[in-house]
Amino acid sequence: MARRETAPLLANENPLDEFDDEERELLRKEEAKHIRRERARMILCLGLAIVLTSSAVTITFYFAKMSLGRSRNVIMMVSDGFGPASQTYGRSFYQYKNNLTEDKLTSLDEMLIGASRTRSSDSLVTDSAAGATAFACAIKTFNGAIGVDPMGNPCGTILEAAKDLGMLTGLVVTSRITHATPASFSAHVIHRDMESEIAEQQIGDYPLLRQVDLMMGGGRCFFLPNTTKGSCRTDGRDLIKEAKEIYGWKYVMESKDDLLALTGKNGDTLPLPAMGLFHLDHMNYEIDRDNEKEPSLKEMTIAALAMLTGQKNSNQGFFLMIEGSRIDMGAHNNDPVSHAYEILQYHETVKVVQKFVRDNPDTLVISTSDHETGGFTLGYQDDPDTYPDYLWKPEVIDRATASTEALTLQLFAYNNQPGSAGHTQKDREQFVKTQILDKGLGITDPKPEEIAYLANKDPDYLKVLPFLGHAISRRANLGWTTLGHTGVDVNLYATGDGYGKLSGNHENTEIGVTMADYLKVDLSYITRKLQKSAQKWYQPKEPQFFTRHTRHQKSGQ
Repeated sequence: MARRETAPLLANENPLDEFDDEERELLRKEEAKHIRRERARMILCLGLAIVLTSSAVTITFYFAKMSLGRSRNVIMMVSDGFGPASQTYGRSFYQYKNNLTEDKLTSLDEMLIGASRTRSSDSLVTDSAAGATAFACAIKTFNGAIGVDPMGNPCGTILEAAKDLGMLTGLVVTSRITHATPASFSAHVIHRDMESEIAEQQIGDYPLLRQVDLMMGGGRCFFLPNTTKGSCRTDGRDLIKEAKEIYGWKYVMESKDDLLALTGKNGDTLPLPAMGLFHLDHMNYEIDRDNEKEPSLKEMTIAALAMLTGQKNSNQGFFLMIEGSRIDMGAHNNDPVSHAYEILQYHETVKVVQKFVRDNPDTLVISTSDHETGGFTLGYQDDPDTYPDYLWKPEVIDRATASTEALTLQLFAYNNQPGSAGHTQKDREQFVKTQILDKGLGITDPKPEEIAYLANKDPDYLKVLPFLGHAISRRANLGWTTLGHTGVDVNLYATGDGYGKLSGNHENTEIGVTMADYLKVDLSYITRKLQKSAQKWYQPKEPQFFTRHTRHQKSGQ
């Protein structure tokens, strides 16, 4: 016994040595029965575990399918350059034009839930690229960045994450489709002016391949080879041809008739993917738009919703980004006329989306701005030595029939038409007075110095735009502080399913987080996929800047 007391716990000895043969046989039989019982119990437990696990997986999959396969949709609306003063202005002008009382709300007013802070990673005042990337990637980045982080590395966007989930995706804008906001959801470059590269990625020429199912807007010039009239490309690539032959795009629209054909008769829709490139450059301002040739933002949105829900597998849900792009550009020009009518069109588009949500309640809608533009104010004091007039005059804006951009182009066309060398100073002054100021802006009381400035033989285009804008703004008692952006908080609007988290004041990145949470997607997963292959395709380089001689093509910074 002493040996056993001092032996190691796991010593190599047989404990049955203490018993005789009969006792050892009985113990072996009992041990065998015990082993059989234990094996039976283990088999039973294992089988039960398998059944329960299988049931749990089935139940989990079922509810996940119910949650994510029930046409859960996200509609992100961006009113570019639209600050709180612009909403007040739009509401007041809407009330005036429709003879409504001051308590009448706009469609946006009905959705107001808070405010968004707009700064970028490198400035209190953001641009559209960094602002849109904050929505798309849920990160702060530097001004000019398109779908990249502060180090210039590509970041996964909510559009790409939705596509990875099997959802349909769309972009509807009134700018070039390659412009900062739509680009930030669908491309990855270090500078917004790299629009040729952006167009290539949008059709599918990058590692994730085609991610966008529907694109509508302007910017056809970046899809045309440089041998084509109006092309903005520096190379000979025909991206429309590549889109069809390599990446499976089925339809390309260039006019309103094409859009009507695409949505089909009797509510039928042609198959996606499809793109509508309705203008070589930005689409026309709403006040200048030819209704027979060019669709409005509202019309494009109606068509987009029909197409995204009219596919054979439409129960997979969709992500759609809609931008009232030219609200911003009117403000860049300090033009209260184009600014007003772009806002009214955006309100009409919001009504379309609200109706869609009523019919499709599993839809999250968020509307906000990337930043404010122009330092716009409802109130103007012309003379610091006199007491200001506390009023504004909507009738002044209502008399105008064209944007200052269209009128500036008209002035330049007059000065450069054949035979213009023979125009006298009196001829130019008469043209300015009647065509530009009276018929165009509704200004019937021009000052001599205003006529003289605009009748210059060779006026500076970039100076004429704000000059006209300020001429009508002063008369309407409206003010501007800059031709660029400001750093103020912007209003945040939302409706539909799951928007409650955005109530209050939030960083713009929280909008991206909210969309990702609603769809239950992991943006970092897309980021890792992009960065894993970045060495093969993503080469940060200096952009070949897009240059034109007019602000018309360069506006919207």
